[in-house]
Amino acid sequence: MGSAVSIVVSSVVIALVGGLLVLLEPEASTPGTSVTGSYSVATKGPGPYGSGTLGPWQHLLRRVSPEDQIRDVLTFDGVFMFGDSIAVQDSAALERLLADRTGDSIAFHDWSGQPASAAVDALAQWQRDYGLPRRIIMAVGTNDIFDPPAFTAQVERALKIAGPDRTVYWVNVYASRLRQPSGIQDADLANSQWINQQLEDAALRHPNLRIIRWSEFLSAQPDGPSTYLRDGVHTSEPAGGNARNNLIVQALQTPRR
Repeated sequence: MGSAVSIVVSSVVIALVGGLLVLLEPEASTPGTSVTGSYSVATKGPGPYGSGTLGPWQHLLRRVSPEDQIRDVLTFDGVFMFGDSIAVQDSAALERLLADRTGDSIAFHDWSGQPASAAVDALAQWQRDYGLPRRIIMAVGTNDIFDPPAFTAQVERALKIAGPDRTVYWVNVYASRLRQPSGIQDADLANSQWINQQLEDAALRHPNLRIIRWSEFLSAQPDGPSTYLRDGVHTSEPAGGNARNNLIVQALQTPRR
């Protein structure tokens, strides 16, 4: 009898653990795609802009604040952040750094692989459900290298949702995936610059848009970005994560023009 009970209990534990892994692990790649950190990239052909094609991301790793945290952040006029896989990795350290440096609280909607359109959808949903604080960080755009022309419309959407009395801090992008062929790496860089130029153009139209210049920081390094990026996109730990988070906190501390 005891042996039978043990078998049943073991089966339940295995089933529960299996279910947990389904929740925590990235979605398995479908035929013809490979999951690379923040996105699924088509392996057949370079796509229309040379970087490939953004694949399924909805079941990749994410970090989304619970409702009580979101409401607390609003009560104390903290910060909302919407990010991709880089933010999923770095946002816990950013939360600690911001609390230590400024005392501000922060709520996150960080989702691996999400393009700007999905992050702006989340911004709109939070605006409807909770309202928005005075400061919003958008740490997305890397996954838009696969379709750069669509990016400007999402920046405009975000700024319309935020309104002119809130400051939107947008982290610009740098991508050159080291595991990809050199031609795709070059396309990644060119498309990153395309994304960043659209941010520059938007900042001329919107005084409340502040650009956090992660790309310029990486490009200015004498030995290149390898100290700060582990794969040409995602930050190294601790150097890259610390550097990017410091840029974000410094921007939040700088008075609005």
